[in-house]
Amino acid sequence: MLFKQMQYFISIVKNNSFTEAAEENYISQSAISQAIKSLEDELGVTLLQRKNRGFNLTNAGEYFYKQSLIMVDEVDRIKQTLIRISTQKNDVFRIGYINNYCGLEIHRAIMQFSEIYPNIDIQIQTGNHEELYEWMKNDKLDVIINDQRRALSEEYVNHFLYKSTCYIEISNKSVLHELKEISFEDLKQIPCIIVSSKKQQNIELEYYENTLGFKGEFIFAENLDEARMLVAANKGFLPIENVPSQKQTIEGISRILLVRNGERVEKNYYAFWNKLATNILKEEFAGILENEFRCND
Repeated sequence: MLFKQMQYFISIVKNNSFTEAAEENYISQSAISQAIKSLEDELGVTLLQRKNRGFNLTNAGEYFYKQSLIMVDEVDRIKQTLIRISTQKNDVFRIGYINNYCGLEIHRAIMQFSEIYPNIDIQIQTGNHEELYEWMKNDKLDVIINDQRRALSEEYVNHFLYKSTCYIEISNKSVLHELKEISFEDLKQIPCIIVSSKKQQNIELEYYENTLGFKGEFIFAENLDEARMLVAANKGFLPIENVPSQKQTIEGISRILLVRNGERVEKNYYAFWNKLATNILKEEFAGILENEFRCND
């Protein structure tokens, strides 16, 4: 009985009303009032100080409310685990995304997806463009979030998410940080910082030199945090795509619009997955993610 009483108590405090709590739990107001009175008698403390038609939490009540939330959450997690064990299911949804992405859209989409499918384990992997495609091709990832570097393939679902404007981040110690826009030609004397694993460095070099036309020196970083520390130390500049939720100002670093032949450089973000292995989970996650980009635009 104590657990059910705890649930009633949480509902009363959350709604700040015995009447609304009773309706939420499909019992009468007198029944929920009696349940709390029995709870106080059993514990030997006063949890709610009644006053006219309202109430205030006592110190004991505040403590009991906090502990009740923790215990109810733990019980819910135990129930989910038991269901998973009893049905012998351990579904896994594997998501990969580009390692220089620093917005919140993916994080928010995963949170929403987890609320809809609480019994599905989500595994997350970051990598550069070629690593993500290779992992998806070899069925190591279910969905990848990537910007477009190649022609779209009919073998995959190419779910468009967002058109991103490209910038560079540069230290405020550099005199160039005052500029509003800049090209790779203007940056040829400054090292370009790229986030990449060691085995993918040659592929990244080829892309920046042959596709984007940068002919200067390169510095490689293992992750975005390391790359930004190099930028802050004025060791080079970092090409970065702008997404709606991305933090626009970072202490000691300025962001400058990247242009080519007088036009802003843009990239398209997509969610990709194998067309032969499409299912409702992949489609729903991609839809949630697309909506996050649109809502934050």
